[in-house]
Amino acid sequence: MSDIVRREKRSKMMAGIRGKDTAPEMLVRAHLHSSGFRYRLHSRALPGSPDLVLKRYDTVIFVHGCFWHRHSGCRYAATPATRREFWLEKLEANRARDKRAQLALLSKGWRVAVVWECALKHARQVTLDGLREFILSNRRFAEFSSIQEPKIE
Repeated sequence: MSDIVRREKRSKMMAGIRGKDTAPEMLVRAHLHSSGFRYRLHSRALPGSPDLVLKRYDTVIFVHGCFWHRHSGCRYAATPATRREFWLEKLEANRARDKRAQLALLSKGWRVAVVWECALKHARQVTLDGLREFILSNRRFAEFSSIQEPKIE
């Protein structure tokens, strides 16, 4: 199967995808800030460079795009038809890296929340309210997704 756009155009499109300040991340940031939470952004001193670090609450938050972080069971995590092997290898490496970072943070005493892009598209207020509750709780891990009930441990 061939791509519907030329190679140069696809390259330009892919180069324009940002890793920071994405729309889902900005939504989470705005909600938390308006709720009175203060945070640091993209701390390179921590494993995985979490999107938000709330030191006061010993909490880090990752806002993951379903495609790039390979959200299991999500319709937005489809594998491209062209160069399938390349994409499978790349996206699975992203998933493994994410898991290593989460485990390292948990072992260092941080509390970890993962907010999936689909949760913000389909259950925005429930997700943001759940995230706020997680921050104020003493739970260690939370995952917010639209394809399952929030996973909070």
